[in-house]
Amino acid sequence: MTVDRRMESRRAIEALRAGVPNQDAVQALGSSQSDLEKKFREQLKAVQDNFTQGKQSLGTLIAGDFGSGKSHLLEYFKHIALAENFVCSKIVISKETPLYNPAKVYRAAIEAATVPGRRGAALTEIATRLNFKSPAYSEFYKWVQSTNIGISSRFEAAVYLYEYAKGDDEIRDRIIRFWSGDPINVSQFKKYLKDMGEGASYKIDKVSAGELALQRYLFTPHLMVAAGYSGWVLLVDEVELVGRYSLKQRARSYAELARLMGKLEGLNLPGLTCIFAISADFESAVLEYRNDEEKIPAKFQADGDSLFASQAERGMQLIRRDKTPLDKLNTAMILDTFEKVRSVYATAYGWEPPAEHAPPDNTARIRQHVKRWITEWDLRRLYPDYKPEIETSELKQDLSEMQNLEPPNEESSEERQAPAESGE
Repeated sequence: MTVDRRMESRRAIEALRAGVPNQDAVQALGSSQSDLEKKFREQLKAVQDNFTQGKQSLGTLIAGDFGSGKSHLLEYFKHIALAENFVCSKIVISKETPLYNPAKVYRAAIEAATVPGRRGAALTEIATRLNFKSPAYSEFYKWVQSTNIGISSRFEAAVYLYEYAKGDDEIRDRIIRFWSGDPINVSQFKKYLKDMGEGASYKIDKVSAGELALQRYLFTPHLMVAAGYSGWVLLVDEVELVGRYSLKQRARSYAELARLMGKLEGLNLPGLTCIFAISADFESAVLEYRNDEEKIPAKFQADGDSLFASQAERGMQLIRRDKTPLDKLNTAMILDTFEKVRSVYATAYGWEPPAEHAPPDNTARIRQHVKRWITEWDLRRLYPDYKPEIETSELKQDLSEMQNLEPPNEESSEERQAPAESGE
């Protein structure tokens, strides 16, 4: 047995012990969700088929109980997406990455992005692979120069600057950071263009930081395809934490869910496809308990924003009607997982776990089973004469509303539409 394989197995066991799946755990265990895997592969194929038609591949919302394997499945999907030549980002909704703030979600997605076969910063690797003489880049350049595509002229200027600033690493680095979410003001753009003799060729428009954040979701998948990749896959975990937001923040989150899923008319993101994972009890714990489906549309319609009210309503309808549940745990799935974990444990520690186990409990979460097995084997391996008795209890997530999720004195870009990148 090689040292590398033993270390891979130990990393897998430690990830399973902590309940946070990693690549090693995914490769060792695979996935028992065959129907969802098939649907995801079809979704990936649709990305490429739809891109040439300027259409977005519709996303999928996965629902499951806490500890049922949603995070493991997303990690497995990441493994599939990378093998299919997609750039892939797996992020977790949190206080630092609130779903209602597109700029922060985009930034987190770019920072977490993995490029197939590459290890560096995603957009740097992608930009480095651009072949300015390739047909894919030619189509991309024509697209970014088109009118009425829904993005600022800054992106057209940035593409020109990156291509023709040969040998000027400072400009190229600044452009990549702009694509990643950093600002470049009007005067800086004009200076770069003037230095390259193109001061009069591009009119740099003014655009708010919030609007620019939305446009990056449209621009970046096109950039990835131009560099030779199949598209961009965004995997979003723990969407149920939306339940801790205030009413307005939940409304923005529902609308953003619908937008990224490709379910809003007139808003289209070709080359991007998303998978969201949410707890199965979100409907009862949030939509019904807080009466969001009545309160949110009524509030925003009363404020004169019927369009946003309908967008938020569409997001809630997705949660209510369009989510895909994980396959229910059964005895066969438990026994199959037991044998896989047992084999990995034996490889990791050079110690053969006993083949006997407690009768499978189909009502328990798969995470409960895995952590109980590993804990019992640890005790038996370290203390051969000890006979462990392990009890498990259910842990429920707290989805009670927390009003102040933003850091102090910080507002979301949706709550203050400042002309932040005008520079004037």
